[in-house]
Amino acid sequence: MAAYTKIQDFVEQLGLARHNLNTNTLRIALSRSDADAGAGAAVQVTDTVLADFVQPTGTGYSPVDTLNTWAESGGTGTLTGTKAVFTATAADWQSFRYAVLYNDDTVTPTDQLIAFWDYGSNLILGNGETFSVKFNGSETTGSIFTLA
Repeated sequence: MAAYTKIQDFVEQLGLARHNLNTNTLRIALSRSDADAGAGAAVQVTDTVLADFVQPTGTGYSPVDTLNTWAESGGTGTLTGTKAVFTATAADWQSFRYAVLYNDDTVTPTDQLIAFWDYGSNLILGNGETFSVKFNGSETTGSIFTLA
């Protein structure tokens, strides 16, 4: 299972009301590893926006909408999202190691990072293969994170 890591800047941006976790479009992007994309190219906890890391290239690649919702109960908020599915079409994709959650809203700066999952090693999708980011192991909709 991939390890979840919160982006440090997300806490500040949340306090400054830059994220509406219920109405903003949150997307999952993939990030290449340092070894494959050059030093400093992989996502880090100190990154702040989508442009801070290198995404793989490949026919059919684009970030995927999480169809997120936010709910609160008993003082604990939960962000849920729908499994993000990536499919390589027409050719193999470049390798990737991380799945990155970001806010695709128009607040400045745009495409602010929230968190990422480290899969521990490089993955490559061959033509016609799929890769899914499952939130909390769910095959459909699952908890991305909670805030208490």
